[in-house]
Amino acid sequence: QVQLVESGGGLVQPGGSLRLSCAASGSTSSMHAMGWYRQAPGQQRELVAIIDQFGTRRSEHSVKGRFTISLDNAKKTVYLQMDDLKPEDTAVYYCYAASTYENYWGQGTQVTVSS
Repeated sequence: QVQLVESGGGLVQPGGSLRLSCAASGSTSSMHAMGWYRQAPGQQRELVAIIDQFGTRRSEHSVKGRFTISLDNAKKTVYLQMDDLKPEDTAVYYCYAASTYENYWGQGTQVTVSS
């Protein structure tokens, strides 16, 4: 089992920045990728960004150039630096970890972009 604990959400004005963190614990040796998904009200959960153990990144088109994902392998922590936030980025952001045997989800953290 892998446990994921997120932090860093909140309320920010358009154009502002937030940094999300997600620390993994438990059977982390089987993990091969970590990332972030988000779900806005009435919408399906969608991939935001993901990074694998080799540092290969993939991100959703609308966040390219604004969001940066990074991984501290030693701390088993994934970060999402979000800059130039827009109202359409408002959603619950979920940490995600992929392992050899199954996938894991965090509890979610609310990000609200509003003036």
